[in-house]
Amino acid sequence: MRTLYHLWLSPQCRKVRIALSEKKLEFDMTVENVWERRHDFLALNPAGEVPVLVEADGAVLSGSDVICEFLDEIHPEPPLIGSGALGRAEVRRLCAWFDGKFNREVTENLSGEKVMKRFLGLGAPDSLAIRAGHVNIHHHLDYIAYLVERRRWLAGDRFSLADITAAAHLSVIDYLGDVPWEDHAPAKDWYVRIKSRPSFRPLLGDHIPGVAPPAYYADLDF
Repeated sequence: MRTLYHLWLSPQCRKVRIALSEKKLEFDMTVENVWERRHDFLALNPAGEVPVLVEADGAVLSGSDVICEFLDEIHPEPPLIGSGALGRAEVRRLCAWFDGKFNREVTENLSGEKVMKRFLGLGAPDSLAIRAGHVNIHHHLDYIAYLVERRRWLAGDRFSLADITAAAHLSVIDYLGDVPWEDHAPAKDWYVRIKSRPSFRPLLGDHIPGVAPPAYYADLDF
């Protein structure tokens, strides 16, 4: 059995969980408190970061993009990276957008300040950073609306890793109740479609000790 080392509110870990489920691959999950810097975990990934996937044969992969690309190559159905050079490039561009730009401008300012600082013992949340996260998320939800008003899914006609990556980040922010869905109907409609996928359902059952999600979090229709 393959094992995924993860953290509950890591969007990169959630991204891998969804991809594994889309591929219908069985896996166990082990929570890794990366701030403990366990020797055995550092032996798997010297960077000390999650996600890390250990395959049944002992092969170790780290980093959400590396893991997802590996899974798509070894288990090509259903394809998640896209078809054709341009299609794959667009999927990768959007993955980089959400794992990079969205992560810096929204995820780190909201989840990082409200949750991770507590676990890492880094002091009180920065109210300016939280305010910036609340402002920045509108730009990204508008961009999702722009894309889905022109395409069926973010990167094109097929559900892809781009949708998984964006939804993984938004699911973390939604867990905190910080997504202004009422102001962004097209993005909300897209997210409802993803929430309804079987691969996404386990995320809706997540409950982090000491951090309760809003009542609507697990509702498929909000």
